[in-house]
Amino acid sequence: MTDQHATTSTDVRDRWQAGARQAADASEAAGHDDTLPAPTGLEADAGVGHVTLAWEPVAGAIGYQVLRGHEPDEVSVLDHGGGDLLAVPRSPYVDTTGEVDRAYHYAVAALSTVEDGHGAVSPTVVASSTAASDAPPRIAASVDATAATTRLARPWWMIGAEHVSQLGYDGGPGPDHLGTEYAAALARMHDEVGVTHVRAHAILDDENAVVVDGDDGPVVDATTVIDLYTRLRTLGLRPVVELGFMPGALARDPDQTVFTYQGIISPPTDWDAWGRVVRKLVAALVDHFGLDEVRQWPFEVWNEPNLGVFWDGTPAEYFRLYDVAAHAVKAVDADLLVGGPATAAVGWIGTFLDHVVAVDTPLDFLATHVYGVPPLDLRPALAARGLDEVEVWWTEWGITPTHFLALNDDPFGAPFVLAGMKAATDVADALSYWVASDHFEELGRPPALLHGGFGLQTIGNLRKPRYWALALAHQQGPDELPLDLRGDGASGLVDGWATVHEDGTVDLLVWNGTLDQSRAAGHAPLDREVALALTGVGDQARVSIARVDETHSNITAHVDRDRDWPDADGWRALVEADRLDVEDRGTVAARDGVIEISFLLPMPGVARIRVRPGAD
Repeated sequence: MTDQHATTSTDVRDRWQAGARQAADASEAAGHDDTLPAPTGLEADAGVGHVTLAWEPVAGAIGYQVLRGHEPDEVSVLDHGGGDLLAVPRSPYVDTTGEVDRAYHYAVAALSTVEDGHGAVSPTVVASSTAASDAPPRIAASVDATAATTRLARPWWMIGAEHVSQLGYDGGPGPDHLGTEYAAALARMHDEVGVTHVRAHAILDDENAVVVDGDDGPVVDATTVIDLYTRLRTLGLRPVVELGFMPGALARDPDQTVFTYQGIISPPTDWDAWGRVVRKLVAALVDHFGLDEVRQWPFEVWNEPNLGVFWDGTPAEYFRLYDVAAHAVKAVDADLLVGGPATAAVGWIGTFLDHVVAVDTPLDFLATHVYGVPPLDLRPALAARGLDEVEVWWTEWGITPTHFLALNDDPFGAPFVLAGMKAATDVADALSYWVASDHFEELGRPPALLHGGFGLQTIGNLRKPRYWALALAHQQGPDELPLDLRGDGASGLVDGWATVHEDGTVDLLVWNGTLDQSRAAGHAPLDREVALALTGVGDQARVSIARVDETHSNITAHVDRDRDWPDADGWRALVEADRLDVEDRGTVAARDGVIEISFLLPMPGVARIRVRPGAD
């Protein structure tokens, strides 16, 4: 397979920009849900550079919107610049957008679904952030290594990877062929981050020749798809089979396309033919790979049909598309997994769930997407419809839905990733970061090494700060210890995990971050000094600190920004600089049974303190 998508055009980008905000705009214009009461117990804690809000949960809420204003009767939804849905799954919410010493009125309201809008608004509280002093505020972190543990959930087992046909491409802007680099990027996600499944667009695109002309009409040919999935399996990965886009032979309007590679977004002309194509493709995969294997491959129907750039049909037509595909998958084997609606900005959840219940369509996992905030808690929406056994999968999630933003490259995303993954451990079964690599062709090939791409790795497979954050999460011990955080910004601005390994090594993974993208370059009043007090590891221990921040584990600090692409010497220097920065603090003796370690944690910043019992 050769390189077919080396350039983009202005009209592709213009169309994308015109349609990509559709779901977010709709959520902002939604009405109000009169069935949800106002949250109670709203409190505002004023701190240096921030205000932290906390409130009591509301039964039936999937999330909450925070409102702010200068007067109690003039509050509106607070915009932290995420560019997508402005909601959070639970309290607390940390506001770093306000002016120091300026009083703001805050309120909060609950969401049952995005399309219904928020419920009743709470009474307001007043607070203002305070100015910084000479020294950063102190966060006290306490961990007892002998405390009872729970198994650490790891929702990052899935990763986004745009379209996997790139595995067969030649050329590309990096130091190696695109397909070679892409395979290496995916393999690294498996080996260093623990990813087991890859979700990618466009497996049904004509590029993969799934539907070809035969003597008696369209014929399903799974040869190319089988080859691509075989390549994934050799990397230790399994596919999430996203059923889209529409094969040209089936499309009602094959001229309606998205992206540089022209995925067809049209409904089919013949719904029975759509079902036959899905069933025959699934059957071919089962025949080749075996039923036990393919039962571990989820089938997801389409991508973001609530955006006009991805679906040229009506909502009812998407529901029909899902119904036909879901029954076709289950016709091959009832234990194969199928889900949807894979919507942008948590759209259509209520109406989609009502539909599958009404017509009794199979649903194994509820899939949707959100950017710029932690994943919401969709379990109440499922429970309200008797679908408690359906899993919740966020099959796209990331720091921003916007291409070409510097924060996609910079350290701001590192604490965001960890905060989202921790939130997901309670509310979701999968949280899939979008995407693994900057080999990403939606709007054309990357124009420069640092171009604000969605990837966790650059062209040339250099690890970005967000990548290191996920790698550190994967390096944690299997069992979680209780972590007590106290001080200005504790458990909100600054949060973390404490875990223990089988050999008694304790990891404290701690991060300092905000949702406020106006602070992406850092903000000194939000820096914190962290003091760890660790008990239960003996008289002495070997201590190291791994860091991810502006000056540590940040490949962007090593890139020559005066040129778009490195030369050969530049690539070699960047590969050498592509490492996790770890400080060895040597052996630390306990005082009265306590190992004490202090360190500065900037915002944005991540630190992993590893404590191995014993001496050198």
